[in-house]
Amino acid sequence: MNTVERWKQEKHPLDVVEDVREYAEGGLTFNEIEERAGDGEWERLKWAGLYAHGRQRGYFMLRTKVPGGYLTPDQAEVIGEVADEFATAPDEYGGEDQNEVWGDAFLDITTRQDVQMHWIEIEDVPEIWERYDEVGLTTVQGCGDSARNVLGCPAAGLDDHECFDAQPVVEAVSDFFTGNREYANLPRKFKMTVTGCRQDCAQSQINDVGLVPARKRLEDSEYYGFHVRVGGGLSDGPRMASDLDVFVRPEDTVEFCRAVAQTFKELGDRNNRGVCRMRYLVQQMSPPKFEEAVRDRCSVDLPTRGTDLTEGYRGDHIGVHPQKRDDLNYVGFNVIAGRMGGEEFAEAARVAREYGTDEASVRLATDQNFLLTHVPDGRVEDLTDEPFARKYRPDPGPFSRGAVGCTGSEFCNYGIIETKRRVRRWAKALDRRVETPEDLEVIRMHMSGCSASCAQPQIADIGFRGETVKIDDPEGTTNEEGDNIVEGMDFGLGGSLGADNEFLDWVENAVPASAVIPALEELFAAFSEEREDGERFYEWCRRVGNDRLRRVMQGAEANVAGGVAADD
Repeated sequence: MNTVERWKQEKHPLDVVEDVREYAEGGLTFNEIEERAGDGEWERLKWAGLYAHGRQRGYFMLRTKVPGGYLTPDQAEVIGEVADEFATAPDEYGGEDQNEVWGDAFLDITTRQDVQMHWIEIEDVPEIWERYDEVGLTTVQGCGDSARNVLGCPAAGLDDHECFDAQPVVEAVSDFFTGNREYANLPRKFKMTVTGCRQDCAQSQINDVGLVPARKRLEDSEYYGFHVRVGGGLSDGPRMASDLDVFVRPEDTVEFCRAVAQTFKELGDRNNRGVCRMRYLVQQMSPPKFEEAVRDRCSVDLPTRGTDLTEGYRGDHIGVHPQKRDDLNYVGFNVIAGRMGGEEFAEAARVAREYGTDEASVRLATDQNFLLTHVPDGRVEDLTDEPFARKYRPDPGPFSRGAVGCTGSEFCNYGIIETKRRVRRWAKALDRRVETPEDLEVIRMHMSGCSASCAQPQIADIGFRGETVKIDDPEGTTNEEGDNIVEGMDFGLGGSLGADNEFLDWVENAVPASAVIPALEELFAAFSEEREDGERFYEWCRRVGNDRLRRVMQGAEANVAGGVAADD
């Protein structure tokens, strides 16, 4: 049994929720928490949605779950107000000036439709939970080896591309697993996505369990339900999900997901955390054997597959879009790298309430952006003229539109490089400096600060993962061996999801950050010259091959030497 499993066996992880209340009431410091509960408490605190900051000891990251990304205006307003009031850095870490771009009191929208806040103190958590309880929000099992936030289409119930509204199913699955002691201690984290949308914007191909729309004739009637994909994931050992020969009725979804979790719970490897994600189990057993194990544990009938209704992959919902009702619209706003001020998020919620109908909502998307819904035709122009809307534009440039960044070294214990500011800076610079074809609305550029893939670089046109790079430059940081070290990254090209899904190739390793923008400028110059009709950037990368891409990138070296730096 590995160390984390031992900690989880010593005390049920969900018991930590009551511990947090006691720690807060007693005003316990980090050292006092360790003295009382041992090192394992830092792991168990994840079940309360809390990650202890390793770089800023004494403070936490707090993750709020948002099933399917759906928030009422009241819920979104509370989240923004909580960030504005509690996610504040102390003076010894810079206070209001701790971040040169966002200042203080900001929040991050994640690729799993969660909201993360930093600088949270343990004594404030019960009050945050009280405010959350009033509007139906939770942080329980936002982290840890349990069912994480259930993904869904952010435009569920709104868009003509969907076969049926799966948001009620998303919520039912989330409600079943949240606080469920029987399924709260799994071998590792367990990620699910449920969508009725034909364009799979909830990313079923890279989740442990993905349910996508399907149709099946049963007992002389046509039924809508789900087809199932299992065993997808990124990080080390990335794998696209495999199809099962299963049709799941909407009313049977909770039981089916329970049976999958039961299979993982019983058969997942609890000894080696490096190989106990569900994708390894599916691969080791084979998809047919895994399906058989699930059927053995499922109490409802599971018919075989019907007609698959997924047509492709839609990466975002940026812009103004008509809803199913002709006189209403939803508007997708671009939040580069997912970070915005808590006050701004609360303002977006108030604006949703002001300009939308009584059904208005705020929806978080898997690309770290958000939507405001149920906006009448006559109010769209006024909405997009609001101050926050002019900053988080619904009509961004292609690089800003596709920019995704993880937490990075600013707060994450594993982060090797800074990401949020860099992604924002690079996206804006590339929009200014690179001329792209008019029909190319988005270039997906994802940056992870380490190999953990929280920013999903493997599925992007352009992907980065943080590295340190040795260089012959006195401006670098000197390590113990006397080498000059700068921040850099592995540089990947050509990833996508959908019918032509393929993980990118890591074309170059350990590239200094200063070399990246010049390399991208050279790549897009070549792309513009060589592009075939309608060809997307990732398609061109695959067609010309890695050797050609490397030769193009090497042509950027003169620009770097001439002082055109990526971080300008």
